[in-house]
Amino acid sequence: MFNAIRGDIESGVVAVGGKLSSEASLSQQYGVSRSVIREALRSCTALGLTVTKTGKGTFVVANKVANDLTLGQYSARDLTEARPHIEVPAAGLAAQRRTAEELETLRHIVAAMTTETDPESWVALDSSFHAAIARASGNRVFASVVADIRGALAFQSETLNMVADRQHASDAEHQRILEAIEAQSADEASSAMAEHLRAVGVALDSILNH
Repeated sequence: MFNAIRGDIESGVVAVGGKLSSEASLSQQYGVSRSVIREALRSCTALGLTVTKTGKGTFVVANKVANDLTLGQYSARDLTEARPHIEVPAAGLAAQRRTAEELETLRHIVAAMTTETDPESWVALDSSFHAAIARASGNRVFASVVADIRGALAFQSETLNMVADRQHASDAEHQRILEAIEAQSADEASSAMAEHLRAVGVALDSILNH
């Protein structure tokens, strides 16, 4: 869906400065729900192709993807550079320190993600999973930083699902992280988180260097 709208923008069907059709008419045109259209439009904005003005609509501001994603107050590059230094050690500590309740919370989130079909709900669960691991690390700095970037994480994850179809791969990567935390293996938890963040980075590069 996103790729269809992106294609129209990149090929000039909708010119720079032009206004995209309303959510309702795009929904009819492409035969998909309005929530799918909303998500695609947010991805276009994150990629620097469009700007949405409240009450006025969505306008095309560029005909090619920016070299970084804007995710609220942070960029994709900010997240990619910082996350391995925060979430990899946090996962290792979570494996050593997690309580039975924290493990149960992580299990519930991963189970819910594998059956979730609504893209917006899945994205909310994804950022909850990362925040819950940071809390389970028992380190308040890690917990606070991940809570702070949570909105940007959700935005990035939504864009990656829309553009690079990351959802099922992420589910499998999250399962491996959970299993390592469950087994209380700090090395495996850190390594599974590092692998997950590497895969996210590769997917981001594939979008930005499209």
